[in-house]
Amino acid sequence: MKKVAFYTLGCKVNQYETEAITELFEKAGYEVVDFGDVADVYIINTCTVTGESARKSRQMIRRAKAINEDSVVVVAGCYAQTEAEEVAKIPGVNLVIGTKDRGRIVEYVQEIMDGRESINAVDNIMRERQFEELKVGNFKEHTRAFVKIQDGCTQFCSYCIIPYARGPVRSRAPGDIVEEIQKIAEKGFKEVVLTGIHIASYGKDLGNISLLDIVNKVHEIDGIERIRLGSLEPTVVTVDFVKNISGLKKLCPHYHISLQSGCDETLKRMNRKYTTSQYETAVNLLRENIDDVAITTDVMVGFPGETEEEFRQTYEFLKKIEFMRMHVFKFSPRKGTPAYSFKNQVTAKEKEKRSKMVIALSMENTIKFNKRFIGRVAPVLFEQEVPSMPGYYEGLTPNYIRVLCKGDNRLKGEIRLVSMNETREDFVLGEII
Repeated sequence: MKKVAFYTLGCKVNQYETEAITELFEKAGYEVVDFGDVADVYIINTCTVTGESARKSRQMIRRAKAINEDSVVVVAGCYAQTEAEEVAKIPGVNLVIGTKDRGRIVEYVQEIMDGRESINAVDNIMRERQFEELKVGNFKEHTRAFVKIQDGCTQFCSYCIIPYARGPVRSRAPGDIVEEIQKIAEKGFKEVVLTGIHIASYGKDLGNISLLDIVNKVHEIDGIERIRLGSLEPTVVTVDFVKNISGLKKLCPHYHISLQSGCDETLKRMNRKYTTSQYETAVNLLRENIDDVAITTDVMVGFPGETEEEFRQTYEFLKKIEFMRMHVFKFSPRKGTPAYSFKNQVTAKEKEKRSKMVIALSMENTIKFNKRFIGRVAPVLFEQEVPSMPGYYEGLTPNYIRVLCKGDNRLKGEIRLVSMNETREDFVLGEII
């Protein structure tokens, strides 16, 4: 039996697509092994959001060939899409396939095994208009199922390469989404996370359905107890939107609303489509209408031209909003984006300093949010044993609080009521009732 190994970098969409490609190889008779094992085929599903992710992608390509020099090495995903010629020149790469036509990946690999030296299957993604249906039947290592409902982005933020890697907005057919989630529910999954490159755009290419419509359809599926949404834009969070979601009991009171900067001047240079005032209005709408809601976000520090004063404005805005958790990252210039050539680049030292400040604030806010729930009881979906704390299992409340309890492997995938007893760093210690 031929063996295949996978390594995935980047976002939840990439992880979903790797799961789907894994199943294609399994159906073709391959055995899936760990990436560090000897395999006949190595697939690196790449990311290109930052320079570091692209570097890591190249590193994993070299590692695969070092394990088995006779293997077929496949480079897929966003880095492969945006830098196809560069990737194809890397010694040892046999197949380059970007963010489309992944359904043919087994066929391409077989062609190489049959003697074809190499294949560059990357095509112009900007012309793509159809959602590529890559179905996942089972999520082997997870208790929450991530389901891709949308691909592509037309926002063209000045720092972001993703529109060039993923192409225009393509929405998945509602019937296909519902069918996949019904099968997921039949396998015992209780939570589904709707994900995509820009899910706020879901339905814009279809013309007769919106993100809210698909959430309502998923809400009706028996067996699914929780629905969680991927990253949203603040412009989506309108009075009507909040009025509708507040009545959906399965929808988790946790919203990841992308911010990037708390300074209006910085947001303009980023080509973001909202102001801090609009953002604050969206957050207030959620907090006024949804009990115990958690708001998480992304923050970029060190964008070109971000002065001390602009960063101070961002920091004060972050303090004011009091996000439950923040994903903090430093600006990384990506060739092919407008911001790559912007003047007044911020030094690496200054980016590091600002990053540490926001990370510290994020931890402070997480602890403050978690403390509000001490002494209360909450349902927790348990996911796995904590590697550093044998005998303790971790899971999430609907509003994204990480909870650790003593237990055993029977907890995995179960929702149990937990008494929230004590805050510890970014998690809560609890006791199963």
